[in-house]
Amino acid sequence: MKPIFLIPLIIVLAGCTPQAPSESFDTLLSNLPAKAGKTEYLNTPYVAAGDRLYAVGHQDGSFPDLGWHVTGEMGGIWDHPIKLMDGFMLGISTGTVYYCLNNAQEFINFPIANQHKFYPAEAITVTRTQFVPDQKEGMIIEYILENTGDEALNLKVDFTGMVDLRPVWLSERINQEDGKDLADFDQLTGTWSARDSLNSWHTVFGTDQPISAWQQPASQCSDSRKGNGIDLMIQSEIALQPREQKVVRYFIAGSYSSQEQAKETYEEIQQAANSLLKQKIARYEAIANTAKLAIPDEEIQEMYTWTKYNTDWLMRDVAGQGRGLSAGIPDYPWWFGTDNTYALQGLLATGAHEEVKATIELILQLSEKVNDNGRIMHEASTNGVVFNPGNLNTTPYFIHLLWQYYQWTGDTDMLRKTYPTVQKGLEWLEQEDKDGNGYPDGAGMMEIHGLHSEMIDVVVYTQAAYAAASKMANTLGDSSASESYQQQAEYLSRKINEEWWVPSAGSFADFRATRVETLQLIDAAIVRADTIQKPWAAEELKKLKVQVGRLRDNRVQSQVVHHNWVVNTPMELGIADADKAELALETARKYTNPFGMYVTGIDRDESQGKASKWKSFSYVGAVMTLPTGVQAISEARYGHADASLEYLKKLANGFGYALPGSMYEVSPDYGMIVQAWNIYAVATPIVSYYFGVKPEAYKKMVTFEPNFPTGWDEVKLENIKVGNNLISFEKSKSGFVITQTQSDWKIILSSPELKKSPSINGQPAQLSSTVLELTGLRNEITFSNL
Repeated sequence: MKPIFLIPLIIVLAGCTPQAPSESFDTLLSNLPAKAGKTEYLNTPYVAAGDRLYAVGHQDGSFPDLGWHVTGEMGGIWDHPIKLMDGFMLGISTGTVYYCLNNAQEFINFPIANQHKFYPAEAITVTRTQFVPDQKEGMIIEYILENTGDEALNLKVDFTGMVDLRPVWLSERINQEDGKDLADFDQLTGTWSARDSLNSWHTVFGTDQPISAWQQPASQCSDSRKGNGIDLMIQSEIALQPREQKVVRYFIAGSYSSQEQAKETYEEIQQAANSLLKQKIARYEAIANTAKLAIPDEEIQEMYTWTKYNTDWLMRDVAGQGRGLSAGIPDYPWWFGTDNTYALQGLLATGAHEEVKATIELILQLSEKVNDNGRIMHEASTNGVVFNPGNLNTTPYFIHLLWQYYQWTGDTDMLRKTYPTVQKGLEWLEQEDKDGNGYPDGAGMMEIHGLHSEMIDVVVYTQAAYAAASKMANTLGDSSASESYQQQAEYLSRKINEEWWVPSAGSFADFRATRVETLQLIDAAIVRADTIQKPWAAEELKKLKVQVGRLRDNRVQSQVVHHNWVVNTPMELGIADADKAELALETARKYTNPFGMYVTGIDRDESQGKASKWKSFSYVGAVMTLPTGVQAISEARYGHADASLEYLKKLANGFGYALPGSMYEVSPDYGMIVQAWNIYAVATPIVSYYFGVKPEAYKKMVTFEPNFPTGWDEVKLENIKVGNNLISFEKSKSGFVITQTQSDWKIILSSPELKKSPSINGQPAQLSSTVLELTGLRNEITFSNL
């Protein structure tokens, strides 16, 4: 650590009674899983996450400018819909030498906390640990100061809070203006209180140590706030005997509405720090134990478990708006209808049903605010401002999600509540079908300029929406609508296989367009391929251009130009005919690298396979977790468990690559450091296809159709949540054990292994097929002809 020579401070004594913690955070976290970071990624982000507040900084303990949505402001401490601080810093001095602790040599990530280790001087070690309590607008930072030498040390310790109270993205649309930050020091409590001069936004911070000085501007660890922010410092004097260590804690709280609320939160987290940490540990143990996985592949098992933790990091609970799963950190910490159509399916499979319901309700609320026609919004800031009222793919896939929610939960009240939105949403989609051929016109998931004709993902998800709506209508007694929706679903299923299949490409089409439109898109794709130096793609596109140019008319036709990942959505939803699926899955395997599936196939670079080298924010050339997960699901749907597992192994190559315990949005180390849809990519193929869990909570029934990858002979999935039931499924070489907490539920087991003359609880089974129907709390199926 580079020393800074000390500038004398003005010392003022303040009254503050210390409260030594009974146990350090370091001790309380000692039995939790921990992931150590890599030295080469110490200058990349981490997140200390809570549902009300979170902090984003670098693994080396610094808080540099981060992000682009609000340029340079997406890091720091956020208490949505406002930011509290750009960060904080500890400075220590030993006589005349001053050290700023912003260059940690080690970083350790826990499911609920983070830790940095500093070695500023030969005889000093500092361990910083921070966590954010559940449902609190505050965070706690603990420093363990250790004297590793043989002489006593008298330290001056400065904690600088880099206050920057400011509103979230799109605040200008609701006429919110960021005012100058002002501050006062309370000598009675030993705390700084800062406020925005134009708004009711506040932050309070202090320590459990006696304060010997406070200062504004702050200490030498201040980086001179830009704009309306202000740095504030508190100083304590710490004496350390040889080989002694002391625990020092700092507390940060905030409020969108009042100073009193911020102070109440501050007092609560200061007085109950350890109990709040223990509560969070217990809650994360419950997350780990719900849909708990045990498989031979330890790397996949660890990725699965941590992805459940990662998803919880993204829950945002915002006063006045609601509670829901955000998309990603640091630049997408707000709510997306589109992203959640994927992510919430993974949360259903892993048992977070309450979080799914809250998110669905929030998205519906935000959508109805800007749309009165069933259209589901795409993106909204945490201040409630909707940025994009909805892409064409979002509404139909959200309808599909609603039926998934009903299957897992049996929540009939929610089904009745959302069915009118489903009806209106389908009517809106039909209005977007300009030529009446059943295919809505407009952009889907792919954000490629000019690509806004009839898109494969929009059509596939529309088919899924009609199929889901038919089942909803039937459940609610709307038989006429059910029949109509089913007819449309069958029509689209047939048409997707007839009109969207491109035999020459061995793939479903990217889009359908006229000859003129297609030629324009090919020209743009050639420019793209040349620009990013993909000669193989440019050559392929030039040949395609010749073929399209020879067409005699300008009628709409299906085309494969970009090899976008969405061409695989017919397999993701199981719509593709089996023979076409086999060819399409084989084609898709060509557009991968060691980390997964390319977003746009013509960006494939066979030499790529190392860390990303993007110099500016762009998804061109990206390999992303969502397309890779979709491919894992697609392979599994069509019985290829081993091929599916290969995609999960590609995801695992990016797990912990930069941020230990997490997967980036763009593999392996670009974009968001934690991404919501990763739970869909990882959990859905495992739970829904390898274990084959098919829930029908409304019937009090669950079907298992297992199809495990080679070598998964001893596996277990415990506490699978379906409705009010918890089911555990275990497979060994000798058979199956299935338990449940509700004895009146029916369990269906469908497996070719039932040909092995099974016994049920010691009694020979009478079987006429490879399907067993089971009731009761515990059933053990053993094979007699092994």
